Amino acid sequence: MKGREVTEEKLESYCSITKEALEAAMNAEKGDEEQAADFLDMASRYYSDAQHFRGKGEYVLAFAALNYAHGWLDAGARIGLFKVHDSRLFTVDDE
Repeated sequence: MKGREVTEEKLESYCSITKEALEAAMNAEKGDEEQAADFLDMASRYYSDAQHFRGKGEYVLAFAALNYAHGWLDAGARIGLFKVHDSRLFTVDDE
């Protein structure tokens, strides 16, 4: 059944967009430097975990780690830790 498995193509797509969001957050103006650093650390660790699992062929675990990574980035953007205005990468309004 379509959409019930994590394919290499799907994983690549999610890796790419999460990497792009991570880079955007790293380069963004920060609301609270200390908290932003903590959120970026967590997102980076989960992204790294995703790469580890992907390399081992454990796509479901990699996909889960990517979702956690992106969740940290979205949360940071929503509460103003990362001053980003890209609704393609984050759950924020374009301004």
